[in-house]
Amino acid sequence: MEIISDFHKKPGMDSGQEKTWAMLCHIASFAHFIPLGHIFCPLIIWLLKKDESELVDDQGKESLNFQLSMTIYFLLAIPFVFLVIGIPLLIILGVIDLILVILAAVSAAQGQAYRYPLSIKFIK
Repeated sequence: MEIISDFHKKPGMDSGQEKTWAMLCHIASFAHFIPLGHIFCPLIIWLLKKDESELVDDQGKESLNFQLSMTIYFLLAIPFVFLVIGIPLLIILGVIDLILVILAAVSAAQGQAYRYPLSIKFIK
């Protein structure tokens, strides 16, 4: 886990708001009750707030990259359900997703940037 904290504030957002929005970029990925909500909810927050804070911009991209990566991993694991190994694989992926999103949200709430392992960098 790499922690980066040398972000410069952009005008218009105080430190508390910046941390809250950065944290929400990660927490929004729990919106599984909306089809593709785990991608669209962080995307909306990132698009609305990325110009107001470098931390929010960075963590929004990080959250989106991770959720896109996890979606690909889940899609790749689904065919293995027929070989029985897919069910434990899907469970493990779900637990990894949950734990890493919580760790990222906690780091963002403290004003620290979080880097997800297993994340493919789609958005740079």
